[in-house]
Amino acid sequence: MTGNATVETVRSSSTGTVGRAQSVARGHRLLLDSSSRPQPDAFTNSEAFLAGISSCGVTLVEMHAREENIPVTRMGVTIEGVRPADDPASFAGITMTFEIEGVGQAQAERLVETYRQR
Repeated sequence: MTGNATVETVRSSSTGTVGRAQSVARGHRLLLDSSSRPQPDAFTNSEAFLAGISSCGVTLVEMHAREENIPVTRMGVTIEGVRPADDPASFAGITMTFEIEGVGQAQAERLVETYRQR
């Protein structure tokens, strides 16, 4: 790849437990379970996917607010993914709810719109 690109590499491998993988990025290790075989001590693949999306919402909006001197004091994003029982590898729908403190409703909606436009 040429130009100003960022390359991010994650290596996933088996752990010896069927349905569980280990992913490593920048020296950080994360255990992930198959969404069809969740265990109480690790995220499932689907949960990790959703966490990536919702955490991007938090960090992108917070950083944008800081750049624009918008006084966000705290925020959270709740994400819910619905997977049909007959096709658990797909999402039938995903909803996100942003909770932003320190600003009014109109300004919060404009901040969420910056996320949607990305």
